[in-house]
Amino acid sequence: MTTVRFTVTFRFPASPRLDCESYAGLKARTARVSYPLTIATRRHHLVQIANEDRTLVVRAAAGEIPNKRYPGEPKGFVEEMRSVAMKMHPRTQSKEGKRETTAPQDSPVATWEFTVEGYLKFLVENKLVFDTLEGIIHDSTVPTYAAFKNTGLERANNLAKDLEWFKEQGYELPEPKAHCKTYSLYLKDIAENDPPAFICHFYNIYFGHSAGGGRMIGSKVSERILDNKKLEFYKWDGDISELLTNLSEELNKVSELWTREEKNHCLEETEKAFKCYGHLLRSLVSPDL
Repeated sequence: MTTVRFTVTFRFPASPRLDCESYAGLKARTARVSYPLTIATRRHHLVQIANEDRTLVVRAAAGEIPNKRYPGEPKGFVEEMRSVAMKMHPRTQSKEGKRETTAPQDSPVATWEFTVEGYLKFLVENKLVFDTLEGIIHDSTVPTYAAFKNTGLERANNLAKDLEWFKEQGYELPEPKAHCKTYSLYLKDIAENDPPAFICHFYNIYFGHSAGGGRMIGSKVSERILDNKKLEFYKWDGDISELLTNLSEELNKVSELWTREEKNHCLEETEKAFKCYGHLLRSLVSPDL
C-alpha cells in the first residue's frame, strides 16, 4: 500500500471570529503534519479533525490547499448564522453564549421586571421594525427577497391588533424612540445597498427575537402583567416550526449564490443586529433609559 506520512499543525485563535489558520508543508510524495500524531494513510484519503465547533478538512493530495470549515456549514448557511447568533447571547441567557453581562436586558429573562409602560414601548418599537422589514420585502425589486414574501412569520398586522387592544383598555401609545427610527432607516439602507447584511438582521429578528426568545418574553409578560392574556404578537397561523423550516430552506438557497466573503460579511453583521435589537429590549426592561 502506497502511503503518505503527513503532519498538520493547527492554531485556533482565542478570538470568537469564525476563521482558523493552518499550515501543511508538502514535499514531493510526503507531507509533514503535527497534531500531535503522525498518521499514515492512503493517498487522497480524506482526514477530518474537529475541535469543538471548528472543523478543518485536509486532503492528503500534494499541492491541495486545505479547506476552511465554519461552524454549522455542513448543515447550511442558516445553521452558520444560528451558531454565530447563539454566541452573541450573554452567558446568563444561553449555555452557548459567550458575551459578558453588560446591560439590564442581559440578565436572565426570569428576573426581568415588567411594566405596562415598558411593554408598550417595546411593542410600538417592534411595530416600526416589522413594518420596515415587511415593507422592504413587499416593495423591493431585488430578486433575492422575492422568496421571503408571505412566509407566515410576518408580525406587523398582529402587532397592530395588540396595540389597538391596549388603546381600548385606555392606554396611550408612546412614540418609538430615536434609536428605533434610526434602526428603521438603517434597515432600508442596507436592504438596497448591502443584501448580505440585511439578511443577517432579517434572520435574527424573525428566528431569534420573534419566534425564538420573543415567545419566552411574551409568556412571562402575559403571566405577570396581563392576567395570562396571550397577545397576537405571539400567535402564528400554522405550525411555527414548519414555517421556520420553510424560511430556512429559502435562506439557504439564497446563500448558495454568495461567495464565502459575502457569507462572512453577513455573519460579521450579527453583532450589530444584536446591538440594534438590544435597544428595543432595553425599552422593555428599562423604559426610562
